[in-house]
Amino acid sequence: MFFLLCCLVLDHQLPADVLRLKERCAVTRRELAVRLTTPHVAHIRQSCDNKVQQLKAARSGTRDGLEKTKLAMIRKVSFLQRKDSTGEGKDDAGYLDVSVCELKHPPPQLCPMPEGLSSQQVVRRLILSSIVQSESNYLDSLKRILQEYQKPLLEQQNWILSPKKVRRMFYRLQEIHQCHSMFQIALASRVAEWDHSETIGDLFVASFSKSMVLEVYSDYINNFTNAMTLIKKACTSKPAFLDFLKKRQASSPDRITLYGLMVKPIQRFPQFILLLQDMLKNTPKTHTDRLPLQLALTTLETLAEKLNEQKRLADQEAEVQQLAHSVGDRNLSKLLNSEQRQWIQCELLTEIVYGDKGQVVKTKERKVFLLNDTLICANVNLKGPPDISSLFPVGPKYTVKWCGPLLQTQVVEVGQDSHQRRDSVITARRHSSTSSTTGKVFLGPPRLYQELEELQHDLAVVEEVSLLVGTLHGTYQNLNTIVSQDWCLALQRLLRLKEEEIQNANKCRLRLSIPGKPDKSGRPVSIIVVFNTPSPLSKISWVNRLHLAKIAHRQENSPGWECAEEDLKTKAPFSCPLLTCQLPVLSSRTHSLKLEAALHSPSQSSLLGFCAASTSLPQGYLWVAGGGSSFNHGQVEIFSLNRATPRLVKTVPLRAPALCLEYVKEPCPNTEEREAEKAQSAAKMGNIICVGLQDGSISVYSSVDTAVQSLLTLVNPDSCPVLCLKHSLTFLFAGLANGKVTVYHRRAGERLWDVDSHRLVPVGSEPVCSLLTLEDAVWASCANRVTVIQGSSLHTQSFTAHSDPGCSVSHMIRSGGGVWMAFTQGSSIHLFHTETLEPLQEVNISTRTAHLTPAQVCVSSLLICQGLLWVGTSQGIILTFPVPTLEGIPKITGKGMTSLNAHCGPVDFMVSTSSTLASDLLRRDSILNGSEEGTNREAEGSKGDGGRDEEGQRWEQSSLPQDSGAPPPREEKPKRLLLQYRLRSTCQLPGKLLSAHPEQGTHRPPPDSLEHSPEDGSIYEVSEDPDVWVRGRPVEWGKEGEVRRNKITSTAIFSGGRGHRRIGQTSSPGPCSASTENTLLVWQLPLTLSQ
Repeated sequence: MFFLLCCLVLDHQLPADVLRLKERCAVTRRELAVRLTTPHVAHIRQSCDNKVQQLKAARSGTRDGLEKTKLAMIRKVSFLQRKDSTGEGKDDAGYLDVSVCELKHPPPQLCPMPEGLSSQQVVRRLILSSIVQSESNYLDSLKRILQEYQKPLLEQQNWILSPKKVRRMFYRLQEIHQCHSMFQIALASRVAEWDHSETIGDLFVASFSKSMVLEVYSDYINNFTNAMTLIKKACTSKPAFLDFLKKRQASSPDRITLYGLMVKPIQRFPQFILLLQDMLKNTPKTHTDRLPLQLALTTLETLAEKLNEQKRLADQEAEVQQLAHSVGDRNLSKLLNSEQRQWIQCELLTEIVYGDKGQVVKTKERKVFLLNDTLICANVNLKGPPDISSLFPVGPKYTVKWCGPLLQTQVVEVGQDSHQRRDSVITARRHSSTSSTTGKVFLGPPRLYQELEELQHDLAVVEEVSLLVGTLHGTYQNLNTIVSQDWCLALQRLLRLKEEEIQNANKCRLRLSIPGKPDKSGRPVSIIVVFNTPSPLSKISWVNRLHLAKIAHRQENSPGWECAEEDLKTKAPFSCPLLTCQLPVLSSRTHSLKLEAALHSPSQSSLLGFCAASTSLPQGYLWVAGGGSSFNHGQVEIFSLNRATPRLVKTVPLRAPALCLEYVKEPCPNTEEREAEKAQSAAKMGNIICVGLQDGSISVYSSVDTAVQSLLTLVNPDSCPVLCLKHSLTFLFAGLANGKVTVYHRRAGERLWDVDSHRLVPVGSEPVCSLLTLEDAVWASCANRVTVIQGSSLHTQSFTAHSDPGCSVSHMIRSGGGVWMAFTQGSSIHLFHTETLEPLQEVNISTRTAHLTPAQVCVSSLLICQGLLWVGTSQGIILTFPVPTLEGIPKITGKGMTSLNAHCGPVDFMVSTSSTLASDLLRRDSILNGSEEGTNREAEGSKGDGGRDEEGQRWEQSSLPQDSGAPPPREEKPKRLLLQYRLRSTCQLPGKLLSAHPEQGTHRPPPDSLEHSPEDGSIYEVSEDPDVWVRGRPVEWGKEGEVRRNKITSTAIFSGGRGHRRIGQTSSPGPCSASTENTLLVWQLPLTLSQ
């Protein structure tokens, strides 16, 4: 009691604020006691569960989260209606069913063409009309599938198949129709106001950049193969369904099958891209629709690439599953179903079995599969019910014949007899003779070998006759030693051509040495399997893929790349550039040299072996330049790339350190200039290499072969170091360290620049770090600004590339309609439009990988090659980002990858090397022309193989290999052979005629004359040494795309820096800090077919 009285007294003595706080605490305790009752806790738990379910629904497609949006859209837009509940499942929730009333929303229709339009405006209207018509036809096809196929099959009175199977067949077609219905409404509005705005690019961006479009198309394409399989099974098991499809096809006006309708969504976006490319070509650079069209091309190309990749993976998975079902070997079936399995290539080839005399014994079509570690050959059965085959392509059924480990499989080419075993299943004829064919292995039609033996016999007889003629005491016309020796030279040429003809017959022969079971004594046995490929392109592709697949198994490529945005997942080796080799460069014991620049000097070598051409690096030479700390020493090293590993062939000392290089293409002369050059005796100069030095001079060298010759020296009046070089058709631009650009002019018809014609263009006070050549302008970077120098007028226009004056533009690279820039400080790269100079994108590369230190990294090199933006950093790490390759904007549209092979110091440079294989390698009849008329036309300088007469066609058919079961009938050869060889003259090739007759002027009889003339006995050996140089045909300016069309292109990437290290591995070849050796890292890409 006394204690309570004391408490009351103390309460009265407490301040008022403390009393109020005490009362509030008491109230809070009572409220918490009430809230923590069981019903309230259950309510909170249920609310949390509901939120978790909503988050899961949003993650799986935001279906539940779109319910409020649907209601709001339905209230505001009259033509949007609720989808009736048809019991189609939860897959269709979250998408709006669009029913378009043609009275309120008529289809797009162009108004009559007004007068006074320019030619480009007329063409743009026609392209727009094609877009409208194409979209209308596409929507009609989608509507036919839904109304004529899906809807009747879902009706209860026509239940041929279960509704679940029907929905799986036509999965996501309803949503695709909804997307394009909305696009057609917007297109109609844009078409109605076309004559006032003439813009359509932004409409494509707004309609097809949504994630919903990618989602529904991806689901449809991923399900396409399964849908086709389901339809084929239904046709087999349900005759009523097959009759239903036949009746629908017969009643349609165009007789298109269901397969023909369902494949149209796969082809839709490539059609859009072609139409927008035509629209962009006819849009002036100052038009407001120019940039939106380029962005639209970027959007559609990115979407099409993703869908094509998903379609490719879905088809490969279906093939693998089909193959796995036919495999009896448990280990092989486990391999096919493994996640480590990677699909590289498969193709339908023809297996050929030869007899002892070279005759074809058996041919059979096989499907050959190349996986990342296994080669599989399967028998193919394409037969199916004729009723189903007329409606859908029948899928093949496989029976595995054999499989072999990839690392033990070898490609055996002509002349490589070391792999030929006596106990091999396939045998070949071996010709033993004193001629150049000794020891070579040939596989081909026996007729060619028979003709080769006859030529060898004739040559031996003519050599004996020549010896007998030399014993004559008298002098007789056309019967002397000179004539007999010319006969021998002519027969040697015919022998050489026959050997090349045999090699051409093998351009489509893929010979593989596969390990077999050991014999009884335990010796290894190799089985030679011969396949006939559809074309030389196919064989080159197979040899290249086999070569790179083995490189992918090396330690440096397992793994070679990492994608940080996918939880540090490593990428499959063959889906990324492969590190093929590393080699030292600019290694000097007396001077410490620093890498500065590199370039590729391409040269076509028609003497490169067929197999070597498909496995070697891009043909040509790699120039690597650098210098030391002293101002009187520089060096250039030249590497030959005509093999799988670069080889140093020449070192060129310089009087000063080299800072930059520029390769100048040889201008291709026109017909008149070409005829004039034929009359001149001087040899052609060839391509040009310009070297910018630290002493302010520019050394100009000839790039013909490795015999480097100094042609010219250009000096700027200020004697400032030349930091960068770029050229145009008539100008050479040099960026100097004093903020000026020196411009040298080249007169028309001349190959070198005029020393006295230089002009100085000031662009700032800081060094000019980078130059970039566009069509009619040159961009020069100085500090944080870029100056655009226009054409021959040299007018300038500048803009700010970075807000920070301390961030100077260090690198610029152009692709499509954009230019990527890197800076001396910071880890961000910026994208600018080439026409409006507007900034379009900014990417911080340090956030794209976990291996970079954000505060200490900057970009040290940039490169764009085959849809990849390569970024070299100051920490030696290399990243790549996918970018579009068409005429659009090269925005980074995908996830970046980090190379696990890096330098120990900054990446000093990155350069791409690319070359197309010689066209003669891709022709089966590259040696023999069809007729004398074809030869005469070639001598006149005609292009192509057209215009051959019927006699030439008969000759070509008789020269091609014939894969028939019985040997072809032997044709009776003429008794007389004119030794003046005119089938394929080499008089147009460089070099003089090889003849036993002494030179007596340049007079030659006409081709039709039977008078004996000095025979061209030049024997151009197909040398196995790939460093033999042959001049290639120059490329005209502006026609590079035509030259690359339909040719195989080889590409490699070179990066230069200090040392080499592996990222993320504790074990390395050596301490990185002590590695100061200049090193080249070489990445190789698979061969591509240029379109």
